[in-house]
Amino acid sequence: MEHSFGGPLGTLIAGLGLGAFYTALIWINMLLGVFLTPLFLVPLTWVQDAVMARRAGATSAGAKP
Repeated sequence: MEHSFGGPLGTLIAGLGLGAFYTALIWINMLLGVFLTPLFLVPLTWVQDAVMARRAGATSAGAKP
């Protein structure tokens, strides 16, 4: 026996499927932002610390005769 979901029931099924898909897409994008952001921010702070230390060393070395 063949079933056809071409009428209103098919529209509801497609709407629920698309709703679940986009909900999952938003959820995974939020998780990626939460978990990947520190992976970029932590090394960036290391680079900033190294640059600031180099600048502090250059200014203190340049100030002393």
